[in-house]
Amino acid sequence: MHGPARAGRVVALTAELGPAERYRRWLAVRRGLVRVVVGTRSAAFAPVERLGLLAVWDDGDDLHAEPRAPYPHVRDVLVLRAHGAGAALLVAGFARTAEAHLLVTSGWAREVVADRATVRAAMPRVAALGETDTQLARDPHSRAARLPHVAFEAARAALGAGRPVLVQVPRAGYLPWLACASCRESARCRHCAGPLGLSAQRGSGDAAPPHCRWCGRVDTAFRCPACGSRRLRAGVVGAGRTAEELGRAFPGVTVRSSGGGAPVVAEVRDRSELVVATPGAEPRAAGGYGAALLLDGWALLSRPDLRVAEETLRRWLAAAALVVPHGDGGRVVVVADSALPVVQALVRWDPAGHAAAEYAARAEVGFPPAVRMAAVEGTPAAVAEVLAELPGDGPVVEVLGPVEIDPVDAAPADVRERALLRVPRAEGRALAAACTRRRPRAARGRRPTPCGCGSTRRRSADAAVRARGLGRSDGSGRGIDRSGPVGVRVAELTDAGACWRTSLRPSREEIRVRPARPALR
Repeated sequence: MHGPARAGRVVALTAELGPAERYRRWLAVRRGLVRVVVGTRSAAFAPVERLGLLAVWDDGDDLHAEPRAPYPHVRDVLVLRAHGAGAALLVAGFARTAEAHLLVTSGWAREVVADRATVRAAMPRVAALGETDTQLARDPHSRAARLPHVAFEAARAALGAGRPVLVQVPRAGYLPWLACASCRESARCRHCAGPLGLSAQRGSGDAAPPHCRWCGRVDTAFRCPACGSRRLRAGVVGAGRTAEELGRAFPGVTVRSSGGGAPVVAEVRDRSELVVATPGAEPRAAGGYGAALLLDGWALLSRPDLRVAEETLRRWLAAAALVVPHGDGGRVVVVADSALPVVQALVRWDPAGHAAAEYAARAEVGFPPAVRMAAVEGTPAAVAEVLAELPGDGPVVEVLGPVEIDPVDAAPADVRERALLRVPRAEGRALAAACTRRRPRAARGRRPTPCGCGSTRRRSADAAVRARGLGRSDGSGRGIDRSGPVGVRVAELTDAGACWRTSLRPSREEIRVRPARPALR
């Protein structure tokens, strides 16, 4: 056997290996020549024999969620494998998700955390805006400034000590979003209504003319439709413009960029320099960063997403963990209001407490993972048919809707609706079974059309039922409930050798049941 399978009985499975090398390593794992597998999302399915330990790092990262059907999440796949094989499971990271907290509170897992004295000794000092009256007196405009005085002070101290400074910027680009300078309305393209932005011209420090981020058209004659003004202002500042401004504010200091259009840097030297990075692209410093500036907290917290607070804290903790302890002068400045609960969780370095509060908030309003929830999408007739045929002897399903999806001026045949189905967690298995037994009339008795490979054998019906967060089905209608959200797809596995391509074109009567993603904010 070649390479690591023979040398250390450890292999890495990643997409960048290429199909030939990846398959060669997969075969080594399948034959029992490898005992340890490390990799990205697909490594969760590695056929390791005699499983003893499964581990996932940072389960809140959205890269752990498969964007294609049946949409499995690495954490949930490992939960199922650990349960079936009787192996141990380690869910680790700087932050904690609501799903991981549910595993702990349900008794399925137990937490392994350091005592507060150890945490305080290892963490840097975290400062937020307006946390003391002295800070407000020294800088009265700190809440409105993008880089307040306390951030400049922390950066200067770290650079003076010969350590690098990390600057985290949530947006890539130069000026990705523009607004009217008079009325603050978003600047939109006259052709497609997309947002206008600016990008820096190569080889010069000047910005290119405003252009649409959707269609790419240049708009040199912008006029605000609300007030008629022609002046523009920066609505959001990207990583490119931030690096340019920091270069002017700290003359003589090297400014590096990582991510956000620039190549991702793996590691920086232990010397005085500024590192501007987007979330997830922060390079490691050889001796640790002297300070970290977490800019534009409002941009992270204003996203309409159920996990906005959880995701924001995860990104902040990942950057703050790269800073040296406060005993060595490490400081973290988060440019956000100190009164926000997510900011307080960062200041106290308490991800477990924040996860408990997040789960309690979701349980109060009936959001996953406290409940099982699914969304049914399709034409009005198809959605109504599904809702009417929900079994009366099954779980009591709370139906929210249906409502139109992005209403537009279109023909009635093109209108699509969405309805939400919500049940308690204990009823998730029954609802999953009810959804997987359901097939729309339009898909019954339809003849298959040949695939691109010439096969007429089908793997799945026209009606795709996806119920992530409900349970799992093997196509026979039997639901298997687990503690985490697991992807579900109705499948008619008529032939195990059938082509994986879709053999039927989606019809207008196609019904999809998928996880509902309501927004808390």
